[in-house]
Amino acid sequence: MSLIPCLRGRNLFQMTRRGFASGGDLIRLMVADREVVGYGINGRPIYFDSPDCPFPAIRYREVNPELCALREKELDDWKKLSLDEKKQLYRHSFCQTYAEFQHFTPEWKLCLGVALWVVALGIGISISMKTLVYRKLPDTFDDEHQSAQLRRIIQLQMNPITGISSKWCYHENKWK
Repeated sequence: MSLIPCLRGRNLFQMTRRGFASGGDLIRLMVADREVVGYGINGRPIYFDSPDCPFPAIRYREVNPELCALREKELDDWKKLSLDEKKQLYRHSFCQTYAEFQHFTPEWKLCLGVALWVVALGIGISISMKTLVYRKLPDTFDDEHQSAQLRRIIQLQMNPITGISSKWCYHENKWK
């Protein structure tokens, strides 16, 4: 016998198909005994601490008898509640305070370290490719061959309207 009765056999496929399309039983399984208190992100009843959507759709903890007694006391004057009871009510609804989930964690050091290792690896690969894989540049890349090629382009009057030859004065044999 399965612990969750709706997850037997064929019902699993039907439940997931229905669960993703319209909510259905899968959403009820995710929520369990927690209260749905709002719309949440994209209308899904999930708990998520986010500065963009600071009020989650469901409470963080499930309802228990101790909390029910505290809720009854909450309906009365709040000045009668102790600081611990107020904190307990808050922790029932939220996992962390706004300041806690906004606080920097040391994860940025790991991210920066990994990024620098990736950059160093990329530089190492490019240097090794340049020294080991690529051949020496052809002779046509040195200044003598390039100037000879430029003279040849000007002599043949290649692209005389908008190209390099248009900037050469053929009467005076110098650049315009």
